[in-house]
Amino acid sequence: MSLPAEISFETLTPEIVAKTIDHALLRPDMTIDEVVAGCKLCAEYQTASVCVKPCDVKIAAETLKGTGVDVGTVIGFPHGNSPANVKVFEALQALEDGAVELDMVLNIGHLKSGRLDKVLGEISQLTSAAKAKLPTCCVKVIFECSLLTDDEKIAACKLVEEAGADYVKTSTGFSTGGATVANLKLMRANTNPSTVHVKASGGIRTLDYLIECLQAGADRIGASATAAIIDDMRARKAACSSGRPTESAQ
Repeated sequence: MSLPAEISFETLTPEIVAKTIDHALLRPDMTIDEVVAGCKLCAEYQTASVCVKPCDVKIAAETLKGTGVDVGTVIGFPHGNSPANVKVFEALQALEDGAVELDMVLNIGHLKSGRLDKVLGEISQLTSAAKAKLPTCCVKVIFECSLLTDDEKIAACKLVEEAGADYVKTSTGFSTGGATVANLKLMRANTNPSTVHVKASGGIRTLDYLIECLQAGADRIGASATAAIIDDMRARKAACSSGRPTESAQ
């Protein structure tokens, strides 16, 4: 579902908002029952995808079969420190298990060390291998922006674009900061919008902030507060239809 040309509360619908969300089920203590319940929530709200731990991909794929909700997982998560060949193996196994979206963490230490050839190599290697196995799969590259300078973020944007991955992504949600409007604008300004998309993740817990992130250039949102966000959207839209006043909206 495409976003409107002008993004605002008025131009968005609950259905459009839901289709921007990758519902995150990544807590390390999350039980199987919680994963299944989270997947059923995705089916109910018709999110774009669920993002689960690699060990939960099979369960998510079985639970969401036929619902129209994609299954995604994380690679090299949360620190990005696995060797490139391990990330590739993890990605291919995830695809085998039923994932169609892969959110990989780049090697942050290598990026900060200026080893751009190594970072480009691992993103290219994973992207090529994944798309050879499943041409329609979506590869997102997580930067962990809170640990990077602006110059490093810009360099990472260029590497992702060169490697042929599909998304740049702000954060894991497990470090020192999450998505910011400033970082989203920077990432959007330094990638080609016709080939590379932007995902905001980390700390997006309200409808108003989700809309701010979309306005800043994101077109996918990583969130765990999915039900609260969409229920708020439905309530506000219903209030507008009935002529009742609503609280702040973008």
